[in-house]
Amino acid sequence: MFLSRRHFLAAGTALAGSLALPAWAQDEAASGSGELPPLSERLPENPLVLTPRDKPGKQGGIWNHALVGGGSLSMLFRYQSYEPTVRFTPDWSGVTPNVAESYEVNETSTVYTFTLRKGMKWSDGHPYTTADVQFWYEDIFRSTDLTTTGQTFWFAGNKPAELEVVDEQVFKVKFAEPNGFFAQQLAWANQDQITRAPKHYLSQFHIKYNPDANELAKERGFEGWVALFQRECGLQEDNVFFQNSKRPTLNAWKFTIAPGEDTQRAVAERNPYYWKVDTEGTQLPYFDGINYQMVADPEVLLLKTLQGEVDMMDQYICTPANKPVLYDAQESGNFHFYTLKETAANVMVFQLNLNHTDPVKNALYNTRDFRVGLSHAIDRQAMIDAVFVGQGVPAQPSIVEGDPLYVERLAKQYTEYDPEKANAILDGVVPDKDSEGYRLDSSGRRVTIIFEIDQVRTTFLDMFQLAIPNFKDVGIDAQIRTMDRSLWETRVRNGREFDATAHQFGANSGVAAMLDPRYFVPFNSNSLYAQGWALHFTAPDNDAAIEPPADVKAQQDLYKQLLATGDQAKQQEIMLKILNHAADQFLVFGVSLPPDGYGVVKNDMVNTMPVMPNSFGWPTPGPSAPEQFFKS
Repeated sequence: MFLSRRHFLAAGTALAGSLALPAWAQDEAASGSGELPPLSERLPENPLVLTPRDKPGKQGGIWNHALVGGGSLSMLFRYQSYEPTVRFTPDWSGVTPNVAESYEVNETSTVYTFTLRKGMKWSDGHPYTTADVQFWYEDIFRSTDLTTTGQTFWFAGNKPAELEVVDEQVFKVKFAEPNGFFAQQLAWANQDQITRAPKHYLSQFHIKYNPDANELAKERGFEGWVALFQRECGLQEDNVFFQNSKRPTLNAWKFTIAPGEDTQRAVAERNPYYWKVDTEGTQLPYFDGINYQMVADPEVLLLKTLQGEVDMMDQYICTPANKPVLYDAQESGNFHFYTLKETAANVMVFQLNLNHTDPVKNALYNTRDFRVGLSHAIDRQAMIDAVFVGQGVPAQPSIVEGDPLYVERLAKQYTEYDPEKANAILDGVVPDKDSEGYRLDSSGRRVTIIFEIDQVRTTFLDMFQLAIPNFKDVGIDAQIRTMDRSLWETRVRNGREFDATAHQFGANSGVAAMLDPRYFVPFNSNSLYAQGWALHFTAPDNDAAIEPPADVKAQQDLYKQLLATGDQAKQQEIMLKILNHAADQFLVFGVSLPPDGYGVVKNDMVNTMPVMPNSFGWPTPGPSAPEQFFKS
């Protein structure tokens, strides 16, 4: 992960069109009917030529997939919607041009120049040009009426980047100070918005382009144009973004039935204007479409996978507990395993709400010794043995050992299971108890912590079966409240009244940890333990932002310094400071660094990777190019 910046940015560019393009293979099925122009008119002048991993395929067939519950549709970035301006290479060693034909970075990392593909089109045939980039920048990102999320990487030195449009294909992004991670940030999962805002479609909902936008909004049941635009645009919230089948896309497949438009399924069909071809000139994607079954819970998903109804899956069901039954069903289900190299900072992270609206709970949760006492109360080894079949060692959210950023104190402190020590520490914070032995807070209430959990995270539920008695043993009334992912998003990610939650992800090594240090510094909405502080980092003028204490604000300032530098040695130096300060602050606590995981894939699926990183930032399997998957 630690390459020089120039080598990191340059890695993998062979996939970006360096191969000579053969004569175009005509898509008679698509263009012969007269409904579409010939293939040569649908492709850009210089399409991205992708070398199939195993062998070239043919167009046709359906990718059978599934989405669980009514929850987070961000999973779709993993499957069909990873098309940023530049993307991570399959081995995560760098970034490579994608929507952009090419890009350059000046020596000080203050000017990024991107060249788009001439003749590239949205899924409805309308040209994709710098006009779309300019529309996003001026009319969404810099709008005083609209709000965007996850775009802090467009700032350097507390100033937003300037956009210079050179012509229809070339634009420059200029920063007041160095922004060494801008290209990598564009490549990160769902962060690049300049490839997802079609001006010709969205402008009809924008007051600048349509004076009647307010009237249009009211006709559709919205208070005004802003609410309607945010709904049609969807860039504020992933669930909203994917619930729109009308908005044109640059993706390989476009929804014809979006999630939420049907209770049983979602359907995506090939984008006839998709801008990639294989080495034989066949337009991608190979699959005609993707069918997503909407399943209620992981148990239903597991059953469907065992029956061979799902072509590829690792989320939710590929747990250590399920591995034996999946292993035994490989022949009958016609699938095999692939390996996931785990990149998460922990298998589960306990997160007290440090921005709680209840002042008594807020003060208690912000007491470091209270968190330390809770950490000593849990038997991590019992969780590892029971839930992960003994794979793993006790650890806090941290960097994997052997990485240059590894900090032993951050990884190992307070991981010892010691109820006696936990009780002694908690006696110094909440010494009073009721008749049943539960501790009482400063207002005389029983110390009750309700952990609100996304119900599809079955390993979390299994670990809590052990953690709750652990907490009770030290006088803490811990409970769990499970809920559908969509409610969890509302209650936890967008709420302030919950007591606590548990989640995972983040990153445990190298550049990935620098881009997603969610447990080491509250910097975005994934820092679930301190949403108000994170909002202060991204939008300090927002009414819901909460000014952090001085030590947390210092962490945020260090992270801004990290993002501002393009020098690798300086990046590592600053990140090590952040990690050491995170050990001092001890904002969250975890169970274990994750062992390698696995997924299942049908035997007739071709061009899939046998070993992949497991990450949302590298949205598994998105960077492995699902557009070149097909069935033999």
